Amino acid sequence: MPPRLEAAVGDITDERVDAIVNAANRQLRGGGGVDGAIHRAAGADLLQAACRAIGECPPGQAVVTDGFDLPARFIIHTVGPVWLGGEAGEHETLASCYRSSLAVAEDIGARSVAFPAISTGVYGYPPEQAAEVAVAAVRGTDTAVALVRFIAFDRATLDHYTRLLG
Repeated sequence: MPPRLEAAVGDITDERVDAIVNAANRQLRGGGGVDGAIHRAAGADLLQAACRAIGECPPGQAVVTDGFDLPARFIIHTVGPVWLGGEAGEHETLASCYRSSLAVAEDIGARSVAFPAISTGVYGYPPEQAAEVAVAAVRGTDTAVALVRFIAFDRATLDHYTRLLG
């Protein structure tokens, strides 16, 4: 059964869910944007050590660490595609990020998950198209996760999710 879907503007590091999803880089080395914010809020040294132990994560896949200093118990790290114009498999890779993250969430027993707008920052994925892929991928996934929250960093991104969830 697909989870209940919600959208809100906010700081994903404040979300009180079982797991938050990090829009990570392949090397799992805290970067800018959501990734950097999650590393800082979770406790950069602890999270970096956990990520080093994992190594890396290929685009479209997901791995998990503890949430450390976050309200969420877990951080699911997924690597989205770099936007290359839409003809290089970006849609499939982005959808896989959501499906893989939900599979990891189910494996760890998470019943609630918060996602950022994966790949829409420095990776350049158009936010409206990214929201369409995100909502379709989550709606199309059979999972034990009961609640998925899409956390937008601005009102325009929230509007994309709201229209799709309407």
